[in-house]
Amino acid sequence: MKIVVVSDTHGNNKEVIEKISEMERPDLLFHLGDYIEDGIKICTALGIDTIMVKGNGDRGNRIYNEDELIEISGRKIFLTHGHRYDVRYGITNLYYKALELNVDMVLFGHTHVPINIEENGIIFMNPGSPSIPRTQSKAKTIGLIDINDKIYTKIIEIK
Repeated sequence: MKIVVVSDTHGNNKEVIEKISEMERPDLLFHLGDYIEDGIKICTALGIDTIMVKGNGDRGNRIYNEDELIEISGRKIFLTHGHRYDVRYGITNLYYKALELNVDMVLFGHTHVPINIEENGIIFMNPGSPSIPRTQSKAKTIGLIDINDKIYTKIIEIK
């Protein structure tokens, strides 16, 4: 199962659509909020099923949840934007939520800074932002997940 992870698009999805179009077609797309309307546009443009959560920039949206717990290929994944877990100050709150939910992976955004780490067998991924990156290099990024016998993850630059 190949999954693209996107967060914090903030109305700029053209480069994301172009990058995903160049890749091997993913099975699924996760949009982690802050302009989930972009997730709908990406899904429609590429014909990819999408699971979305809303972020602090999507407050008026009543359709999507702020958190989702899903199971794919026998793996439990927690999706959140991250603002409710104070991710700007670290992943400690997410770590405890992951233990509470007994998940294999936590996906979050909000900081616009990519993270791809494993802590005590739990993978934490923030795909960064493809529109407003906050890293020193200003690299626009998205995340990739490949779930087979194991979970493989990476962050890629889109331009």
